[in-house]
Amino acid sequence: MTDSDDPRTKIIEAARSRFKHYGYTKTTMAELAEDCEMSPGNIYRYFPGKLDIAEEICRNASIQNAAALSHILTRPGRSAAERLYDFLFQDLRETFHTLEQDPKIVEMAHIVATERPQFLNEGVKREREVLQRIIEFGNASGEFRVADPVFFAEIIQSATMKFMYPQLFTSLSLEQLERELKGVYTMISTALMAGIELADPGVQALESLSEEA
Repeated sequence: MTDSDDPRTKIIEAARSRFKHYGYTKTTMAELAEDCEMSPGNIYRYFPGKLDIAEEICRNASIQNAAALSHILTRPGRSAAERLYDFLFQDLRETFHTLEQDPKIVEMAHIVATERPQFLNEGVKREREVLQRIIEFGNASGEFRVADPVFFAEIIQSATMKFMYPQLFTSLSLEQLERELKGVYTMISTALMAGIELADPGVQALESLSEEA
């Protein structure tokens, strides 16, 4: 059986096409069943509901995006700072162009993230792991001096959140967003190279209590 013959794949592809054209909220399971030449009951054998199909579409897209960002780790002749730059701007541009080309898919992703916050956490974790590896690469080359790459990767995500989610773009153009991101990138890369300590506040609190005891 090829992927195109797999019922789950067939349902996902039909749903992606219909969601992209008509939108998630205006699509019914009965319409998806008709597109797949299945009965509605047969679709429910593979997915409990429409939201589960949408979540699977978004998860596949998230995995593909993380894989594309991972390629930055193997680009030859790039410093750690340049890899970080590539990561941040590639993610921004991909997100912005998706918003321009497929607004209904972005709307669907927002619904999934709201209804299934664990899905959003999975995607954030995938990208954070790539950031962590970039920082570790910089540490190994002597370019960065970061004591806790995992925590610093979280800080980078927090500092660049505006540029990763279309809902936060407001009415800014890509040029305006990139201008802002360059400023944020400069501050982040300076901190990475200077070895500025960013301790987890929770850890600091525990250490303070331990010292007082």
